[in-house]
Amino acid sequence: MKVVYILWLRQLKKYVRSRSRIIGSLGQPVLFLIAFGFGFGPVFQRAGQGNYINFLAPGIILMSVLFTAIFSGIDLIWDRQFGFLKETMVAPVSRFEIMLGKTAGGATVAMIQGIVVFLLTLIIGFRPHNIAMLPTAFLFLVLVALLFTSLGTVIASTLEDMQGFQLIMNFLVMPIFFLSGALFPLNGLPSALALVTRIDPLAYGIDGLRGALIGQNIFSLTTDLSILLVITLVLLLLGSYLFERIQI
Repeated sequence: MKVVYILWLRQLKKYVRSRSRIIGSLGQPVLFLIAFGFGFGPVFQRAGQGNYINFLAPGIILMSVLFTAIFSGIDLIWDRQFGFLKETMVAPVSRFEIMLGKTAGGATVAMIQGIVVFLLTLIIGFRPHNIAMLPTAFLFLVLVALLFTSLGTVIASTLEDMQGFQLIMNFLVMPIFFLSGALFPLNGLPSALALVTRIDPLAYGIDGLRGALIGQNIFSLTTDLSILLVITLVLLLLGSYLFERIQI
C-alpha cells in the first residue's frame, strides 16, 4: 500500500503547488453563487420556495467537487503523454494499487475543494439548518468525490490524448451538472426531463447534501447514499479493469 500513499501524496502536492489552479477553480463557484443566488433569489422567494442561497449552496459545493474530481481523473492522460505513467506502471506493483492511489488522491483534492467552497458559501450567506448533520453531509461529499474521480479514470483510460476532452465536457460533464437539480428543484418537472434527472448520479449527491444541510430532499437519505455507493463501487471496478488494460 506504500505506492497508494505515494501517489495520493503526489496528487495533494500538485494541488497545493498550483496556486493559480486553486484560485481559478474557486472563480466559477463564486460567480454562480453571486450571479444566480442574488439574481434569481427574489424570483425564487416570490414563488414561495424560500431562500435561494440556501437552496443553491449544496449544488454549487458539489459542482466544484464534480469538476475537480473529473479533472483529477483526466490528469491520467497528461501522465501518459509525459511519460510519468510509464515509469509508474513498470514498477513491481499491481496496476490496481496505482489506480487506487491516483483515485484516492484525486478524490481528496476534490473533497478539499468542496470544503473550501462550503466555507465560501457561509461568507456569502448560506446557513445550515442542523449542525449535527455535517458528518452526513461530509459523507456525501466523499462519495461524490470518489464517484467522479473514478469516472474520470474510466474516461482517461479510454483516451490517448486530450482531443476528446471538449466532447466529454460538452456532452457528459455539463449535462451531469445542469440536470442534477443543482440550480432548480427536481419536483414538478416534465416527465421526460424528470426521467433524465433520475439517472443522473450527481442528482442523488445534491439531494442528499441538501437534505443533510437544509432538510430539503426529494428522496430519503438512505436512498441517496445507497445509489451513490453502488455507482461508486461499479465505477471503481470499471476504472480498475480499464486501467489494467492501458497500453504503454
